Amino acid sequence: MTYPKKALLGTALLATSLMAGGGVALADDFPSQPLTMVIGFGAGGSTDIQGRVLANVLEEELGQPVNVVNQPGAGMGVALTRLVNNEDAGYTFLYGPTSPITFGPLATDVDYDIDDFRYISAVSLAQAGIVTGEGRPFGDSWEELLEYARENPGVSYATQTAQDRLIIDYIAEQEELDLRIVPTSGGAGMAPLILSGDVDFAYSGGTHSGYADSGEMPVLLSLAEDRLVAFPDAPTLVEAGYDITPGDILMAALPKGVPDERAERLAQALEAATQDERFIEVTEERLLLPVNHMDEEELTDTLHAQRAAFTALIDEMGGVEVEE
Repeated sequence: MTYPKKALLGTALLATSLMAGGGVALADDFPSQPLTMVIGFGAGGSTDIQGRVLANVLEEELGQPVNVVNQPGAGMGVALTRLVNNEDAGYTFLYGPTSPITFGPLATDVDYDIDDFRYISAVSLAQAGIVTGEGRPFGDSWEELLEYARENPGVSYATQTAQDRLIIDYIAEQEELDLRIVPTSGGAGMAPLILSGDVDFAYSGGTHSGYADSGEMPVLLSLAEDRLVAFPDAPTLVEAGYDITPGDILMAALPKGVPDERAERLAQALEAATQDERFIEVTEERLLLPVNHMDEEELTDTLHAQRAAFTALIDEMGGVEVEE
């Protein structure tokens, strides 16, 4: 049978359009191949543990494998740089905390900013805190620590990030404290110093949760918006008299240009994951983090509000001090 040339040309153009990714079929079929979850920290940490369980749940929700790739470096900066340059239209997304977005670009030169991404869903809240060890002269009371530090100049504080250093510098200025700052690298560097008594108090992004039962690492202050789940006696920064709410949120992000249909499909799967028993168990029972879902609009508004608050604090403090 012979077909008219115009009919053949129209059929070819339609097929080309669909294969190019601009057709409805591809949007409707998303995802039609494996996805990649990028985690900007090494394997074995709390973000990695939570992310891998989340990936398993998402596989069932999306009907495609979700491969986890750890890409540590520069406080999640390497992973964010990878994401901002990604062009696979939704098949690669990042999972991690929000502070590298709300604070990171204000402290260091990076190739991305807050408006370069879509923040499609929050699934959990971080539980950072200011911690101490057992047997300190001030016990596990923030007020007693302040009194002790005023009477003993040179009390030592272990810092991990430019963000927690900014917060402790602000507190030290407000309380007229003379502190000795000890830079450390992550929770693995901080914990031995606290447990041995070599430093008096420290920032902890979550390491303290592993000592909730033993009591070896009491929390003095919550750096979350609310009191910590496992340490309800520790006041928040606001309750202690400091107008700062730096609470990290664990979320999924995509490059800005991902089509709405694909972003919404991932967002639906992430929301469903927050109701999955496996995700709830590892998050709330193992990692001692609260499950907390936010949609794209609420999450984006929250991040911009935090960004504005950090900008104001940096201006008040005259800049950010970054350890070399």
